[in-house]
Amino acid sequence: MKRRDFLAGTAATGTVLASGLATQASAAEPLKVGFIYLGVPGDGGWTYEHEQARLKMVKHFGNKIETKVIQNVPEGADAERSITQLCLAGCKLIFTTSFGYMDPTINVAKKFPNVKFEMCTGYKDAPNVSNYGGRFYQGRAVIGNIAGHMTKTNKIGYIATFPIPEVVRGINSAFLYARKVNPKAEMKVVWVNTWFDPPKEADAAQALIDSGVDVLMQHTDSTAAMAKAKDAGILAFGQDSDMMQYAPKPRISSIMDNWAPYYIQRAQDVMDGKWTAKDSWLGIDTGIVQVGEISSAVPAAVKADAMALHDRIKAGTEHVFTGPLNKQDGSAWLKAGETASDGALLGMNFYVEGMTGKLPS
Repeated sequence: MKRRDFLAGTAATGTVLASGLATQASAAEPLKVGFIYLGVPGDGGWTYEHEQARLKMVKHFGNKIETKVIQNVPEGADAERSITQLCLAGCKLIFTTSFGYMDPTINVAKKFPNVKFEMCTGYKDAPNVSNYGGRFYQGRAVIGNIAGHMTKTNKIGYIATFPIPEVVRGINSAFLYARKVNPKAEMKVVWVNTWFDPPKEADAAQALIDSGVDVLMQHTDSTAAMAKAKDAGILAFGQDSDMMQYAPKPRISSIMDNWAPYYIQRAQDVMDGKWTAKDSWLGIDTGIVQVGEISSAVPAAVKADAMALHDRIKAGTEHVFTGPLNKQDGSAWLKAGETASDGALLGMNFYVEGMTGKLPS
């Protein structure tokens, strides 16, 4: 599960992008690094940021590495075939960049024990499989703060993908921090059951706009919702990448992923013989999760409040999920001053109190 005719460079399923860059003679064989993408780099969101990280890795290592990319890979059997293809091509480190690649990654890893795998947003372990992800809920708290300040109708729209903990955490985080600055704020959620489907995303955005929202958030990967927000004259937030082409309105800020430091470090670990399987959940303090520039459409006082929150989260002095907090049904979850454990957050399967609507099963 992860990621219009306006998408430049859309390629057919399974297209391999060669990007060796090992053009100079090298005393050592370059490390071959593979990438599996759900979408295309031209999506302007999730896949775009993984591609930017790959390019930064290539720039950093030069002819010490050779990279291969297979893009537009559906989750499921196609993913397993594509991952196997990279193994057979000699890749010794492979990044699989979507939640739905988890089981295919584990399956292929069993067949190729000498290959190192990095699974984005997964949780299943193996001796040669690491899991990595971002604490995206931290960034969503910051943009939730801005949304709560900026809404005039007190109705904030959220386009959600699948009812998995990552997405549920993001909704709850954004809602809680909108409510902190605007107790009248409501959050309307439309579930699209896809990471990347521009027509579906556009339809969901339009449904939310028709329901009266004047600020729009998304967990989906394309700019389709942003385009609808622009047409409707409402405000919106970029997802995965900055989407600055829509600034200063409707895009007033964004939540961004910067995978480059992690990719470079893990490749270096392989080169140094220090790679070990591990789980990494990286937040604002690491620079992996970033909040994009807040546009001039946002008043200075609102910007200052949001950035102060950002800085507290970065410093570790504010935990997004701190009690007292109840679940949607009113049952107690966190006591006053108590913070949610990582285990509780990783398994989050409920809305917090104040959210309306039913969480899909």
